[in-house]
Amino acid sequence: MHHVSTTVTALFVFLLVAMILSLAFEEKIHAKKSVIVGWFAAITLFMAAVFGLVRPETVEILGHPVTLPVYIPGIDWEVIAIILGSSLFVDVTSKCGLFTWIAIKLTKASRGDPLKLLVFYGIMTVVFSAVLNNVTAMIIVGTLSGVSLAKLRLTNKLLGFLLIEGFLTNVGGLLTLISSVPNIIVGNAAGITFVTFFIKASPYVVVATAVTIFMGARLFRIEALKGDAAKAEAASLVAGFDENDGIESAGFFRFGTAMTGLFIIAMASVSITPYVKDLGMGYVALAFAAIMLTRYKATADRFYQAIDWDLLAFFGCLFIVINMMEHALVLELIGEGLKPIIGLGETVGAGVLLVASAVASSVTDNIPLAAMLAKILGGLELASDSPFWWAVIFGANLGGNITPIGSASTLVAVTIIHKNKLPMSFAAFVKVAIPFAALQLAMAAAYVLIVLG
Repeated sequence: MHHVSTTVTALFVFLLVAMILSLAFEEKIHAKKSVIVGWFAAITLFMAAVFGLVRPETVEILGHPVTLPVYIPGIDWEVIAIILGSSLFVDVTSKCGLFTWIAIKLTKASRGDPLKLLVFYGIMTVVFSAVLNNVTAMIIVGTLSGVSLAKLRLTNKLLGFLLIEGFLTNVGGLLTLISSVPNIIVGNAAGITFVTFFIKASPYVVVATAVTIFMGARLFRIEALKGDAAKAEAASLVAGFDENDGIESAGFFRFGTAMTGLFIIAMASVSITPYVKDLGMGYVALAFAAIMLTRYKATADRFYQAIDWDLLAFFGCLFIVINMMEHALVLELIGEGLKPIIGLGETVGAGVLLVASAVASSVTDNIPLAAMLAKILGGLELASDSPFWWAVIFGANLGGNITPIGSASTLVAVTIIHKNKLPMSFAAFVKVAIPFAALQLAMAAAYVLIVLG
């Protein structure tokens, strides 16, 4: 590593703090994430060139020397490919009606009983968050909750349903390696496989889901129906739902269902599948997206238009900023600051890192946090089963349950709450959320230290 003066490192620290604060006040400054981070990527690149921190790299590709711009090697293209491919696959697959079919089937299975409905919707939120993404899960389940409870004349319970579902999106985001962006970033840096991630995270997710639903039912007084007359009336009300309404083609429904199962299997077996293991999960995600797009091959462009390009641009620019911070020795400086925590050992140290990650994630975007900590921990050459990796994963996800701006899904939950003209201020959300988040984090710390430590 070339010599970097303290002044230069301090300048880049200032730029990093400025970027994080800008992201925290994204709505106040009326700017998209990609624009904010794009500006900082341009500034940090220019400053790195001015101070001689970077220079173009020449690599050999298929026997030919190729000079790469300084910003290309810094981007984690595997993460970009996973997000792009998974987003396209989920978007196209949702058109087959599978997820709506599941949701309505569960609604009818509850027979209109509020407590059963809460349990079914809670479990559905977790599963959808793991298979789709937590924002899509919140939109599907939250919208259906509003319709179902209105039909059951239980709109007074809607606030409780939406808040519990919002909390569970971040719990469900822990279930698989591709459930949330921090999982992808940290898991990729640590070398954690899809199957290993699921096996290690699922026990916590099951217990946390049950505890969250139980707490929510008690807090919002969501109880089972009493009396045969009330049960019969509720059952007749939900019987009017038709799970086949969202299915445009029976053949495409069956195909979409089969492909969803194969997609999960393929992602889970990437590390052991011949040839595919050399291509990675990004290839699998893009390949399945291409397969599903053949159903709409003449109108595929409308799915490209629906891609969250802001998110992808945000990631590309973020990786550039993080890479420049590495060259300016900012990450090394942060790593030195983390050494006292790391020095506490894989018990106390991991617990402190988990809580610190959660608090930081509650007030700013958890993605830059996960990217920075993944880079720093990667430099420490930790084993893939180190509890420090899991501390960041659990903290970055669960921190989203502390405030309404802690994650995109809780922000969507609050948006749906306001759309239904229900009262919910920032302070009111935090007041309700703190007990849930505190218990979830305490359980996570105990799980990481005792089970994964």
